[in-house]
Amino acid sequence: MSHDSSAHDSSATGTLEAAFDIKTSPISSYAALCTSRADLFENAHALQSFRNRLAELSGSGEEGRRKGLGLWMAGDSAAAAAQLASFENDHVAAFTRAKSLMAIGKAQEAHAIFERLSKSFPDEARPRGGMIEARLEADLAAGNEEAARANLEKALKSAPAAFATSADGCYLQGRLHEMDHQYEAAVVAYDQSREADPTHRAALFRFAYVSERIGDTESALSGYQQLASMLPIDRNVLINMGMLLEDMGRDREACACYDVANRSFPTDARLRRYLEDARSGIDMYYDEDMERKEDRLNQILRIPITDFELSVRARNCLNKMNILTLGDLVRHSETELLAYKNFGETSLQEIKEILVSKGLRLGMGREEAVASIEAARRRTVTSDPNDVMNRPVSELELSIRCRRVVEAMGCLTAGDITQHSEDEFLGMPNFGSTSLQELKAKLSDLGLKLAPKQA
Repeated sequence: MSHDSSAHDSSATGTLEAAFDIKTSPISSYAALCTSRADLFENAHALQSFRNRLAELSGSGEEGRRKGLGLWMAGDSAAAAAQLASFENDHVAAFTRAKSLMAIGKAQEAHAIFERLSKSFPDEARPRGGMIEARLEADLAAGNEEAARANLEKALKSAPAAFATSADGCYLQGRLHEMDHQYEAAVVAYDQSREADPTHRAALFRFAYVSERIGDTESALSGYQQLASMLPIDRNVLINMGMLLEDMGRDREACACYDVANRSFPTDARLRRYLEDARSGIDMYYDEDMERKEDRLNQILRIPITDFELSVRARNCLNKMNILTLGDLVRHSETELLAYKNFGETSLQEIKEILVSKGLRLGMGREEAVASIEAARRRTVTSDPNDVMNRPVSELELSIRCRRVVEAMGCLTAGDITQHSEDEFLGMPNFGSTSLQELKAKLSDLGLKLAPKQA
């Protein structure tokens, strides 16, 4: 056993020494750090040995530089950003510090570093991409959505021609499409980004998330699985993949995702709830009535947060916390939300009002949510189960794209659909004339029709 431990200690020291040799190009050096970081996270003992070695290094001179880069490799972005602040004239240290600042939400500070590196390395795409993305995130964090879009478009137009086909260029073009609600174009751009660089995590994540939003669950799952194969694994990737697998009825695989994340982050209360819910989903006996309730629950929980009128501050906070749907939201407690920076009582009240309108509240377990949504449904529909107005959306056999839009509008029954007009549906992202004709045909079969256009 002592022999193995010594071997791991030697490997950790070797990794630390070998990863920091290149000092000319921040890009080639950063790529070497990423490779070494992935290797490091493959073995828990090697990772701990590496961290022990870092603790022995001084905070100044060459050792201080190596310590800062090592802290980033070990996953401590905040400590890395602080340690590397003294090495602003070292391109590799500066680039890694900017990446660390982005990871901890300090985009404004990162922007200044990326801008300087972009001038030093005008032909390199990553510093320019980092500069543009940092400006975008800083604008969004400040609530300047219009400025964020305008600055992003301007930066892309003024970038060198070669930047447009780089992984960062394609990724940022996807962000622009997404801001314009052109989701299919965004998916194409993100896919081009991952083709240019299969390790571009941000592009992969947005590819998976937007693919899921437009109903392409297989592409979404593919994207999340590719991300999950990259070390270290982001817990949000495992959570999103788990939720997608649950929606696909693959509860055991979802449970495995949550279990891996829970073992890596044992103090995360939200992860424990996800895992408990997934396990109960495997063990629970569902009769036909319960299955219908579950389907209604999933329809509600998949509604994107962006569909509700929220203040810019509340929306930005939820986005930073990776809370994208009502399902993400109800799993959090009031305490968890209020603990987040800039999230106050006013934002909390907004959130609670939205949830009450859907028969939900913060901190709910899955079984409680099922019962609450069912109770809310009974209060809003007639008691006759044979009334076509009460026909569940799940029984209309709609295409995936059409069903997702109907669900996003909060429709649980055929009667709910008839409360909306053609214009309302056509105003939804990715809902065109083909989907509209499909929906009208399904309603016509039931002797129903959409609400008349408003004058």
